[in-house]
Amino acid sequence: MATMHRLRNSSRDYDWGSSSDIPHFLGASPDGRPLAEIWMGTHELSPSEVELEGGATSLAEVAGQLPFMMKILAAGRPLSLQVHPNAQLARAGFEAENAAGVPLDAAHRTYKDPRHKPEMAYALTTFDTLVGFRPTAEVLRVLDAIDTELTSTLAEELRAKPGFDGIVRIVEQLLAEPPTAEQIDEVVAQCRRLVAQHVDVKRAYVTLIEVSEHFPGDPGLVISLLLNRVTLQPGEAAFLGAGIIHAHLHGMCIEVMTSSDNVLRAGLTSKHVDPEGLVTCLERGMSRLARITPEVVGTETEVFAPDVDEFALAVTQVAASDATGTTLYGTGRRIVLCTGGRVEVVSANGERLGLVRGDSVYLADADGDVRVVGTGEVAVAFTPDDEIAGRLIDLV
Repeated sequence: MATMHRLRNSSRDYDWGSSSDIPHFLGASPDGRPLAEIWMGTHELSPSEVELEGGATSLAEVAGQLPFMMKILAAGRPLSLQVHPNAQLARAGFEAENAAGVPLDAAHRTYKDPRHKPEMAYALTTFDTLVGFRPTAEVLRVLDAIDTELTSTLAEELRAKPGFDGIVRIVEQLLAEPPTAEQIDEVVAQCRRLVAQHVDVKRAYVTLIEVSEHFPGDPGLVISLLLNRVTLQPGEAAFLGAGIIHAHLHGMCIEVMTSSDNVLRAGLTSKHVDPEGLVTCLERGMSRLARITPEVVGTETEVFAPDVDEFALAVTQVAASDATGTTLYGTGRRIVLCTGGRVEVVSANGERLGLVRGDSVYLADADGDVRVVGTGEVAVAFTPDDEIAGRLIDLV
């Protein structure tokens, strides 16, 4: 009986998506829609299907509920200013909305499931994102150079109460009593003036200008000044823990996360916003600690393992010159995505499946050690455990 299964995955055409990146990645022709995400996993809102003889069934019927979910994400323009809840807040929020009778598919529903949502982004193209707050001294440098009454007031308040709590108080104030469109336009104009003079502080002003093209007059523009801009090159990854404010800007990545769709938004979006909920969820964290340095296994594999129980990602490259291929990292229930080339995965019992870029497959524990042969790259999402952690230490 076959245990490796090809996946049929659903897509999301959110308005921030790219009209070309995912279609090209999948080898399809763009149809003009802003295709934003491809979901791979067993989340209740959009489970993958597996191909079986005579038809298809939900991946959950074959694998049970996976603790992780894998996505291809392509941002053609900035995503919302957002944060994901921790486990306690997610459980309480989900139960409260259920008790209030809010349908799961309601536009104003915030908590889609009772799970927290830490996530990791692995760049497939150059990927720009805003993650976490800048240090207080840097925020003050950013604000002090902008000659407006609004930014001067914010800087005074931050000097009076520096640090994380002071920055959060500024965010809360900007969301509870938003500046006028005229005040925001004045900040944008000042940032344009500074950039024209070749003045910027860690890309704060350039970022605000870029985002303002899509969200003129949005208070989130001012909040963007407080956030670190991080650029990942292809093959680099960053971890976004629950409670860390962020907003992806542009590019395509693989996201691996807990099997959750809980997002609290507070700006830069046409979707439901929950400013109070976002502020409640904020937790301490700096994006300069967000980059993940992979552990290198052998000469073929990089393992990106953030400090969470539910997921890790292993990326393996294989060349045709290695006739026997290489063993994929990870055991148990896994999702494999081919990110380039043409390869074949071979299970311990000899079952074989060919993959090209964009193809994905589910591997069960019964597949054992799976080899990949050919020329290309595959990314494997899996759940780490003590045995695998020990194996990683032994192999590095």
